[in-house]
Amino acid sequence: MSKVTRLRHALPMSHDINAAVNALDKAISEAVNAAKAAGLPQGLIVGLLCGHAHAQTHQMVTV
Repeated sequence: MSKVTRLRHALPMSHDINAAVNALDKAISEAVNAAKAAGLPQGLIVGLLCGHAHAQTHQMVTV
């Protein structure tokens, strides 16, 4: 877990971090909107997002 950065220790965040967070947020938003437009059930979208969040959290805490 030594690679995990706590944001409160990184404040104020650099421009690069802010840009990366904004790009990630935009990409997620666009992907969710595309999935909704394609007719995916909202529960499936939420389930997929939660699954990915869980998997990424598991990788961060076990490496």
